[in-house]
Amino acid sequence: MSIQAGVNSQLRSILNNPLLAAFISFITGTAALIIMLLFSKKGLPLWEVYSGISWYKYTGGLLGVIVVVSVILSVPQIGAANMFVLIIAGQLLTAVILDHYGFLGMKTNTINLQKVIGIVFLIAGAYLVNKK
Repeated sequence: MSIQAGVNSQLRSILNNPLLAAFISFITGTAALIIMLLFSKKGLPLWEVYSGISWYKYTGGLLGVIVVVSVILSVPQIGAANMFVLIIAGQLLTAVILDHYGFLGMKTNTINLQKVIGIVFLIAGAYLVNKK
């Protein structure tokens, strides 16, 4: 992810357009996925299956766009290490909450003292990495 952030950040600098850089990133990723699907041995579901999927289950790509654009915008400002430590701290906190309540079909895994201490250490680490 650090290399991806650097490459996308350089693309943004050359193009002077973070959205275009993100678009190119997703186009190349989409092309790679199309090639992988063509060579995949798994068949595609029937068209009717797609209409039965809840709307929010289609938002993964949108969430990916938000992450990629945020990374493209923040890496030149705060650096890759600072950005990633903040992402990791936020992702761990979100994951623990999702697990605790079993949101989005996650297996319920309750918060305990050990996890709270781990989160506190990670947030403290994020603070130390970002401290000037």
